[in-house]
Amino acid sequence: MYSVCSGDPCALPQTGRRNLSQSVANKVKVALLTAVAVMPALLLVACSKEEKEQEPVVAVQVAPAQRGEIQQILDVEAILFPKDQAALTPKISAPVKAFYVNRGSRVHRGQLLAVLENRDLAAAEVENKGAYEQAQAAYNIETSSALPEEWKKAEYDLDAAKQAYEAEQKVYDSRQNLYKEGALPRKDFDQAAVAVIQAKAQYEIAQKHMAALEAAGKKDQLKSAKGQLSSARGKYEGAAAQFSYSEIHSPINGVVTERPLYPGEMAPAGSPLMVVMDTSTVIAKTHIPQENAAVIKRGDSATISAPGDVKITGKVTVVSPALDPNSTTVEVWVEAANPKGVLRPGSTVNLQIAGHAVNDAILVPAAALLKTPEGETVVMVAGSDGRAHQVNVETGIREDDRVQITKGLSANENVIIRGGYGIPDKTKYTLAAASVPAEAGTKGDAKDRDKADDKDSSGDKGKD
Repeated sequence: MYSVCSGDPCALPQTGRRNLSQSVANKVKVALLTAVAVMPALLLVACSKEEKEQEPVVAVQVAPAQRGEIQQILDVEAILFPKDQAALTPKISAPVKAFYVNRGSRVHRGQLLAVLENRDLAAAEVENKGAYEQAQAAYNIETSSALPEEWKKAEYDLDAAKQAYEAEQKVYDSRQNLYKEGALPRKDFDQAAVAVIQAKAQYEIAQKHMAALEAAGKKDQLKSAKGQLSSARGKYEGAAAQFSYSEIHSPINGVVTERPLYPGEMAPAGSPLMVVMDTSTVIAKTHIPQENAAVIKRGDSATISAPGDVKITGKVTVVSPALDPNSTTVEVWVEAANPKGVLRPGSTVNLQIAGHAVNDAILVPAAALLKTPEGETVVMVAGSDGRAHQVNVETGIREDDRVQITKGLSANENVIIRGGYGIPDKTKYTLAAASVPAEAGTKGDAKDRDKADDKDSSGDKGKD
């Protein structure tokens, strides 16, 4: 049994003192380890608070708003048509005797392309030609035989009666003078007067006879002969026309694009036997809204773009004066030369029409334009105070990646074209390593701008 003084540690045995010292040391060690573990967290919290208190800075690229010329370009889809086209439809029904061209053959105006079975038509033409020649001969006989002889006799009698009348009139006049002078008896003077009256009567009868021949015989007989000749000629020309319908000629210069039948097959009347297109010139037809059509006129230049990087320049030839009743749009035609045949009628192409132009416009890259949730158009202006300022603007003409600013922006102001998407107004900015010029800044589309903004945002997060 040991005697221990209460409350006096010194009175503890040596073993008790050693256990107590070890317990205290363990508690101190635990306290130190806890402090070491908590210290980094406290430091991190302090650093985070300090960083949160710092204002963010966004890296951006800028381009100046410049004055320049801009032209409105309407970019629409169009359908190609040939300038000239002929669907050759026979007017008779007959089997195809022979084709002289195939699909893809180039033909010229008047060229014989096909022949239908026409032996019956050829025989009818020969028959009617003979009848016409017979009528022609009969007409010649009628106009040169009996009737002209009667006319000649009547003309001779008329001329003789006229001369006799004139002679008797002279005798009468001379005897009248003698009778007045008393050198001629009354009896002789009266005989001269009777002779004049008789000669005049004969002359008048000859005139009436000639007039009757002309009015009745000559007119009616010649009319009858001429009518028979005209009838025969009409039948002959009809037969010749029917025969010509069996021969199919090209009415235009072009290329054969359709030929659905083969030799020996029946060509029904009213159905196209083949189609010929003149593709040396094509017409791109499109429909555009009337507000855009208001800036287009005949003669404006346009570009037709087709697959395969084909681009051909043309001109506006038709701007419809009336709206299409179904779509309330305006039909516009653009004509372009196609000598190599690279543009194919019937295909869909892209059409760029150069419309209204402004010479002194304020221009910015299209990448600078942003849309607010309310639908307003804004740009972020890189201010001289180092902050990005949101400015509402109104736009006008857009050409490629350049946009006209009609209100809200002045020339030479720097607008943000990269990194400005989604940043608040008056955000601090810093210029990226290399700001692109205005021309280069117009090459990105909305997708590229979004990618660039995401990259800038991720860079900012990395800095944080």
